Amino acid sequence: MALFRVTLRDAWFKLCSLKQESGAMQGHPEVIDYLNTLLTGELAARDQYFVHSRMYEDWGFSKLYERINHEMEEEAQHADALMRRILMLEGTPRMRPDDLDVGTTVPEMLASDLRLEYKVRAALCKGIALCELHGDYVTREILRVQLADTEEDHTYWLEQQMGLIKSIGLQNYLQSQF
Repeated sequence: MALFRVTLRDAWFKLCSLKQESGAMQGHPEVIDYLNTLLTGELAARDQYFVHSRMYEDWGFSKLYERINHEMEEEAQHADALMRRILMLEGTPRMRPDDLDVGTTVPEMLASDLRLEYKVRAALCKGIALCELHGDYVTREILRVQLADTEEDHTYWLEQQMGLIKSIGLQNYLQSQF
């Protein structure tokens, strides 16, 4: 049995050295660097949603808490997908989030989250173009899925909330969020 383990271990090291020699899984350095830029943004989004969701919970706005907590979980999934892709491309994930923009009132928090989503959208579009330039169509597809989620779920919902505040007034909006 010990002979089998040594042989298996030797085979693993040989496979790893062949992978490094061939560069088969290495990604383009510019793509990996940009994925890390996106990762730090997703980590910041996760953290900002985390803080905002807990503030909503503390203030008794259960509907806002539930929605923003859901957004926080989705941002964590986005970060996880980026991290896995960076590792697959033989990069090293940068785990330091960008700066947060934590609001102090419900309208400030929603506006801050919307600005963040606009920033993420622009960054994802740039990342998709970069992946196309370097022929990394798998990474491009990962980013396209995240872009669709950002546009069709996160941004759309936040724009709706800002519109509701404008049309029915802040007090009526807040009352509907308990």
